[in-house]
Amino acid sequence: MAYRNKTYIAFDGDKDMSYYRLMTAWSANERFDFEFHNAHDLNTARDTSQEESIKRQLSERFANTKLFIILIGESTRYLTKFVRWEIETAIRLGLPIIAVNLNGQRSIDELCPPSLKSALAIYVPFGEKIITYALNNWPGSHDAYMKSGETGPYHFNDSVYTSLGL
Repeated sequence: MAYRNKTYIAFDGDKDMSYYRLMTAWSANERFDFEFHNAHDLNTARDTSQEESIKRQLSERFANTKLFIILIGESTRYLTKFVRWEIETAIRLGLPIIAVNLNGQRSIDELCPPSLKSALAIYVPFGEKIITYALNNWPGSHDAYMKSGETGPYHFNDSVYTSLGL
């Protein structure tokens, strides 16, 4: 079994690439506390590849993944070919899921992809401080919720945002 130390990020590659790129820039910049080992660095799943080969490469990424982030934009809920598969794979593997709302919402809303709505996940707005907080704190909470059989959407209390200066 592979050593799982990666963070898998799913997103709309056509419309939300800039948010993904910003997250990788935060991680590369030592002035930020934001740090993750990107599963996308393992291999390249090209858009010109066949669906089967892309999913095989994505499966390799999942084999090394300990945490799943989904960037939820305006059209993410309509992406059924790969994003839905990525969400369903993360759920099946029992990975902690951080759902990042690009519209600034702090909890689940109408943009949530249908396959994620009832899954155990924490919802946060896009921002370096709150995503860092989620990266550091959600996996432990997720494990406790999984052990007790809980599911569904979660969000951080306002006190968390206040403590982060948000």
